[in-house]
Amino acid sequence: MKIKLNKNNIKVVILAGGLGSRLSEYTSNIPKPMVKINKIPILARIIKYYAKNGFKNFIIASGYKSKIIENFFKKKLLNLNIQVINTGKNSMTGGRIKKLNKYLNKERFMLTYGDGLSNVNLNKLLKFHIKNKNFVTLTAVRPPARFGGIKIIGKKVKYFKEKSSLDEGWINGGFFVMEPKFLKYIKGFKTILERSPLEKVCKINKLGAYRHYGLWQCMDTIRDKQILEDLVKKNLLT
Repeated sequence: MKIKLNKNNIKVVILAGGLGSRLSEYTSNIPKPMVKINKIPILARIIKYYAKNGFKNFIIASGYKSKIIENFFKKKLLNLNIQVINTGKNSMTGGRIKKLNKYLNKERFMLTYGDGLSNVNLNKLLKFHIKNKNFVTLTAVRPPARFGGIKIIGKKVKYFKEKSSLDEGWINGGFFVMEPKFLKYIKGFKTILERSPLEKVCKINKLGAYRHYGLWQCMDTIRDKQILEDLVKKNLLT
């Protein structure tokens, strides 16, 4: 079955309201999504990547230091339609989506976090979601390995493996596709997306996983930021 994609009406929601406390060196002054990766805020890089793949309509769910994000996107970015909606400083990830209900027009939408970059094929992700008739599809990624692995028996190392993401399990890398019917599983503004809503959809077998074997990197720490800057400098990530 050949699936035709009409991306003109698909909105891309970016969660950008958290405190980013583990990056306090930066986030005491600016919201985490505005931390720059090689002179460009990571949030702008995320938008540019979606735009490169044909998506033109964006909703930024802001919260902490929302005005900084609002002021930045007052200027045009690649002739895109970008709305910044303040979803509250204390809302949880699910709650932020709930607050955007009236902006989503009961239509399918994309969603990701405002603190990670990837080279995931967004068009294949969307086709996968449509073909499998999921309520939600997430992008499953291998976490970048932080440590080498060893296995000890007695006083001897019986297994030694240098850092390899292949030794890690799959994790939620964001880059979701969601159906409007999913919103009924988000009960309130304090709802955490990654708990009850996704768990319930999983139980009814409507949570899909699109496996991404390419690059993915979040920005939780200063070290992560340095890794991202290196990947962007090498043109491995946008």
